[in-house]
Amino acid sequence: MSDPQNGVPTPVEPPHGAVIAAIIPDQSPRVVMEAARYAKLQGVPLVIAHVDVTRFVTYEDPDGVPHTAPIDINVDAGAEELATVTEQVARHLEGLGVEWSTTQLVGDPALALKHFAQKIDAPLIVLGTRKRGFGESLREFFTGSVAARLSHRQHRPLLVVPVEEPVADDKDIWEED
Repeated sequence: MSDPQNGVPTPVEPPHGAVIAAIIPDQSPRVVMEAARYAKLQGVPLVIAHVDVTRFVTYEDPDGVPHTAPIDINVDAGAEELATVTEQVARHLEGLGVEWSTTQLVGDPALALKHFAQKIDAPLIVLGTRKRGFGESLREFFTGSVAARLSHRQHRPLLVVPVEEPVADDKDIWEED
């Protein structure tokens, strides 16, 4: 978790019992808005979680601080993506009166979200559906659905928010628009 202070992130304790919203850059604002609505209804803070899939946890200190390494030393997009997510979420949540913060998780999205939800005892995890199209279908074929994997690996409720218009019943869901 980070609290930017003079441009330098400092570790802060994640809020216990917060709703988690798994957000990626340029995602439909509908996901964060639904997460904020549920956090407000439950009277708890909202944690925006971005998972950096280009890094993995190498080890964890006894006090729970993870140490990570990049999968490819030439790729480190996580900090930039987190900054983009934070800026976009700030714009969407402005004036809504929801207490929120961001955190950067690393590794496999389903496992990272599962462990983080367990750590803060989250009452709900909110995530968006994947975009339609062949490329996204292929990626899901190899990596699996984060929502499906989460639903089978932990006990918390999941809210999966559609991010695009629904596909008509007579259309192929893998077809490009």
